[in-house]
Amino acid sequence: MLVSVMLSDSYTGANETRERVFQAACAEAAELVRATGGDLVCSETTKRDKAHTALFVGTGKAEELADLVQQHDIELVVFNHELSPTQERNLEKALQCRVLDRVGLILAIFAQRAQSQEGKLQVELAQLSHLSSRLVRGYGHLQSQKGGIGLKGPGETQLETDRRLIQTKITALKKQLANVKKQRETRRKSRLSGSLKTFAIVGYTNAGKSTLFNRLTKADVLARDQLFATLDTTARRLYLNPEKTVILTDTVGFVQDLPHKLVSAFSATLEETALADVLLHVVDASDPEFERKIQDVNDVLAEIKADKLPQILVYNKIDLLPENEQLSGSLKNNLGDVVAVRVSSTKSLGLDDLRAALVEI
Repeated sequence: MLVSVMLSDSYTGANETRERVFQAACAEAAELVRATGGDLVCSETTKRDKAHTALFVGTGKAEELADLVQQHDIELVVFNHELSPTQERNLEKALQCRVLDRVGLILAIFAQRAQSQEGKLQVELAQLSHLSSRLVRGYGHLQSQKGGIGLKGPGETQLETDRRLIQTKITALKKQLANVKKQRETRRKSRLSGSLKTFAIVGYTNAGKSTLFNRLTKADVLARDQLFATLDTTARRLYLNPEKTVILTDTVGFVQDLPHKLVSAFSATLEETALADVLLHVVDASDPEFERKIQDVNDVLAEIKADKLPQILVYNKIDLLPENEQLSGSLKNNLGDVVAVRVSSTKSLGLDDLRAALVEI
């Protein structure tokens, strides 16, 4: 079951706009649930002035959700919000089933999709960081024996042991990632020794980044119509013409309110974006909410200090637009510089214009 709550202090603007943004967020959350391979039994929405301190949704709504859980024999309830450890614990007690928040859901997808050693390390680090704040004092019966003569109070509790073990594991993972980062820097120096320009493909998840990457470089990166199909950064040489060659990198997609834990855990991967010469910001032109998603991506780029890099908007999936709007080609500003290109990766429309724009840059 998926639960989404519209908090009045989280939205600004007209009621119609707020409702549209909220419905788009609910649809995205449903796609996230399906991306894990789970079956979405039902979705529940509600509106509140502010989040309930203990249950996020309030006691009345919690009772309704508990009835639905029992009625449909639901095993997992997903909240499309970040829950505090206390809220998550209270909800699991009230609903009598496992509760997962938005961060935990995205982490579950990442855990399924990570392929490279670096990706797996980053996912494990993010999961342990998330878990460490959710350990609760539920181990009183496992408490160690009392201290001996001259010692005060009980020995180390199971909770403290778990926290210590998790912290030890986190420290070890950070050291491993630091070594991976050094290896990546060595490979990057070797790759850039020829002074080739680097273009990083960025954008909202499922905007068609990997499909575009495959079309341009003739690579075979996994490309599917689902959220977070690609997690690991891939780099390929792109031959634009006999005189011009660049490095093109495909990166992980972004989503609205990308959790800070993920941004910090995937810093090594996101470095490829921050160190690029130019960003190709891929946008799903057929998405009614594409303008908001452009801003969401720019917010994450600002967080990783990549917002000042030159950027070209690549309006993808124009083949899904009405026939009279399926116009490929480049768009220029008053100075004659290319600022956007309209393409269709699947139909190979506008790719020559995109290549010409890259050559010009």
